[in-house]
Formats: sequence, C-alpha cells, structure tokens
Amino acid sequence: MGLALTVGFLGLLILFHAAYSTIQCILKLIIKLVLLFECWGSWISNLGLIFVADRGVLKITEEEFSGLPIEVVIELFLGLLLCFWTALTAPGKFLSIHPHSEENRIVSLPANPDFMIFNHRGKVFPVEMDLKLRQ
Repeated sequence: MGLALTVGFLGLLILFHAAYSTIQCILKLIIKLVLLFECWGSWISNLGLIFVADRGVLKITEEEFSGLPIEVVIELFLGLLLCFWTALTAPGKFLSIHPHSEENRIVSLPANPDFMIFNHRGKVFPVEMDLKLRQ
C-alpha cells in the first residue's frame, strides 16, 4: 500500500505540473494580447473575451494554434495513468459480491451488549396490542 500511495502522490504532482504548464501556455497568449493592444481592465472581467482574444492574438502574430505542446499532453496522460493505477490498487483486493460466495458467509451475528438499550421511550406504550384508544 505504501508503494501505491507514493505512485499516486507522484501522479498528482505530475497532474499539477501539467495544469501549471497549461496555464502558462494560455497566459503567454494573453500577455501577447495585452502587450499588443495595451488593454488592461476590459478583458479581466469576461472570460469569453479572453478565449476570443487568444484567437485574435494568434491571427495578428500569424501563428497557428495547433494545441498544447506535446510535452504537456504526454505529462497529462502519464499523471492520469499513475492516478488510475493508484485508485485501482490502493484500496486492496476486490471481494466477491455474489450472495452465494463462500467469502460472504456470515457465521454469526455480532452480539455487542453495549448497544442493547432498555431504558427508552418505548416503555410508555402499552404492551398489549389489542388496546384501543378512547374516543
């Protein structure tokens, strides 16, 4: 279990680094936009404008956006695979859910007298079930 948690922690670190790299790639485009048009206040409040502006920057600088760098995509899939592997191995062995399985036999019910309470509000009700309420 220690190895699985270590691999899972490594996978999370890789995923966080991939997210950071993705944000850096997007921020580079936004910084280009700010430097080209010198507009500071209007694009901050509207996220849709940021993504439209990214395409505008790419058109102005005559760059072609083909996606994220391949290193970031590989890092993302590697972190995802490590986290999936950890999620499947860290909990332990899968058990059978079939009711007739030998592993699911209940030998005896647990008898714990700590949970047997006789001093409760049910004692005020009548014991005889055929008593009727007065009308």
